Amino acid sequence: MQVWTEIRRKVLVEKVSRRQICRDYKISHHTLAKMLALVEPPGYQQRPGERPRPKLGAFIGVIEEILRLDQDAPKKQRHTAKRIFERLRDEHGYTGSESHVRRYLAANDHRHREVFVPLSQPPGEAQFDFGEAVVEIAGVRMKAALAVMSLPYSDAFFVTAFPRECTETFQAAHGSSFEFFGGVPTKIAYDNTTVAVKRVLMGPNRELTTEFLRLESHYLFTHRFCRVARGNEKGHVESLVGYHRRNFLVPVPSFASFAALNEYLAHRCEQELDRTAAGQSETKRERLEVDAAAMLGFPKSTFESRRIVIAKSNSLSLVRFDRNDYSVPTAYAHQSVTVIGGVESVKIVAEGHLVATHPRSWDKAQTTYEPVHYLALLERKPGAFDAARPLEDWQLPAAFWSLRRRLELEHGHNGTREFIKVLRLLERHSIRDLHVAVERASVMLTVNVDVIELLIRARHERPVELFNLDGHAHLRWVHLETPDLLAYRALTTALSS
Repeated sequence: MQVWTEIRRKVLVEKVSRRQICRDYKISHHTLAKMLALVEPPGYQQRPGERPRPKLGAFIGVIEEILRLDQDAPKKQRHTAKRIFERLRDEHGYTGSESHVRRYLAANDHRHREVFVPLSQPPGEAQFDFGEAVVEIAGVRMKAALAVMSLPYSDAFFVTAFPRECTETFQAAHGSSFEFFGGVPTKIAYDNTTVAVKRVLMGPNRELTTEFLRLESHYLFTHRFCRVARGNEKGHVESLVGYHRRNFLVPVPSFASFAALNEYLAHRCEQELDRTAAGQSETKRERLEVDAAAMLGFPKSTFESRRIVIAKSNSLSLVRFDRNDYSVPTAYAHQSVTVIGGVESVKIVAEGHLVATHPRSWDKAQTTYEPVHYLALLERKPGAFDAARPLEDWQLPAAFWSLRRRLELEHGHNGTREFIKVLRLLERHSIRDLHVAVERASVMLTVNVDVIELLIRARHERPVELFNLDGHAHLRWVHLETPDLLAYRALTTALSS
């Protein structure tokens, strides 16, 4: 360009002869005429129309058909340039080089890339997705499931972390997101997660799970499911999963519990509301008010995030739920039970009654025992008391073991059974009440289960003037005649005189 400018200036301004310029710069008169006519070099100009491909041309239709079929194939199992070349050579007799195939694919790559239509994002609609991130909980590094709900109109979002993606966490994430947004979105976009979709039918139709329908029926929002392998149809929330990992969870955070982690995430989401999204003049918080105004109100009743399964307790009085075992009272061994699994707890119902409640375990192959569940059986088999696995980690106050030694001294080999009878009071009373009663009984001459239960009852009874028969049904039909106090009065009169 520098030489081009210099030649033009010498001829057109300084009036140097064209013959002199051709000699000095060793260019032809034709080239000089072109330089004087154009203000800049024209560059390389390809002839119109496609260049001939003597060897590859006959196979272009085959290549195009392969690329068309690739549109419906999994992304990781589509043809590479090398694989297309091999198929042309082995299946169609192509004799050209692989480089010709590569050049053709590179030149026409843009024709096979998908083009997207910008979509409007009305207020009140949301998108939902799960992602993954590594976190440290109570000193243990693990993968956490990140549930993200976003509002494309305001660009507001809310993220919650859980030990795993499942029905219960899916439901709990919706509830916490709705509370954060201050309303229920009118429509939510999802991918085809098995938590919500049993089966993908033709077109947009889906066979939905019962628990997803229960969630939708409670909050009354509508849904939109993306086409299979088309997560870009909810691209707003897709990009936010990575955004949270990079901005909220780097470096790998350490928290005492998932509750503490979620408190931190909620605080960060709240801070994000004060930012202004690109291309907007209002903050996310201001636009969220428009979103909230278009949303549905909250139902009057509270939604319970849970999953219900029917199971059967085994000979060890254990019930399997989500790859873990939970104990039930031995009276319900070998029976069908209903397990209600929540995010925080697991409840077990048998014969229409709640018979066990345990903290939820998110590990695998773990067994959660409640020692009280096995006391009725141990009363019949006291010899197994010291070897009972459910009692291995049972931390009882020292006063209980003092009571056991005393009962064994007084009752010999039946002392353990008497001690188990005392422990069975935990089926009806709290450990705190029983502990107080055992300590009070330690100074008595005679101790047994009846004495200790009376001490527990006495601790909670009202004063005499407010005495009632609650818990004393056997006294309801007892009738005492009014005593005659005349003799007592005569005696006191005689003594005073």
